[in-house]
Amino acid sequence: MDLSPSEVRLQCRQGTFHYPTPGIANGSLQANLVILPRTLAFDFLVFCTRNPKPCPLLDVTEVGNPEPEIVAPGADLRTDLPRYHVFRNGEFEDEVGDVSDIWQNDFVGFLVGCSFSFEAALMDEGIPVRHIQEGKNVPMYKTNIACKTAGEFSAPLVVSMRPLSPADVVRAVQITSRFPKAHGTPIHFGSPEDIGIKDINAPDFGEAVTIAEGEIPVFWACGVTTQLAILQPKPEIAITHAPGYMFVTDVKDDHFSW
Repeated sequence: MDLSPSEVRLQCRQGTFHYPTPGIANGSLQANLVILPRTLAFDFLVFCTRNPKPCPLLDVTEVGNPEPEIVAPGADLRTDLPRYHVFRNGEFEDEVGDVSDIWQNDFVGFLVGCSFSFEAALMDEGIPVRHIQEGKNVPMYKTNIACKTAGEFSAPLVVSMRPLSPADVVRAVQITSRFPKAHGTPIHFGSPEDIGIKDINAPDFGEAVTIAEGEIPVFWACGVTTQLAILQPKPEIAITHAPGYMFVTDVKDDHFSW
């Protein structure tokens, strides 16, 4: 789908864009979203700082202001994502397309880098990205790797997976190393069981994809880690993106590349 970041956000705001965002607005940085009350914002900021691999911060809004002024001036975090998840008291409540009616004046928005942002670079080098080929959301899994805690925030690391040939694994490591704000290099490849994944065909988030004979599952840190982290302090209310339905920024993928 050949849309600019502003066109994606406008269609989200108008309620006409409801799709996962892999392959959307290629060349533009995509971001995970977390919205929390101000009382929890500092500890969450520390959690992201201590866990930069799954939580590379791109922008933090002013208290009560839904505009991400650094990465998308003029955008509105209340309306400009395809789908949102709403949590109350640490429990998932609903998936919605707009959170304007529950926005609070004490909210702080956090935008965290997303691995969708390096996929264009992989494809430019001839490396296939299976979930884009199959028109699916990327498969994501909880692992047995613990993140560093901060205040009441803690979580197991969540990873996204892309199956690659052995030759493409080496090239993918080289390419993604240039994108530290989009999770950078993989954290694991090969046996899923080694990181606590019991069934590669049953992702915790997203959709399963085909793993061809001879291919290796390659795992990158994933910003959905933040969604598990916010469940621990059980905030009265918290808002995130729906996994795979990201915020599309105005920043180019290579802006933060080495």
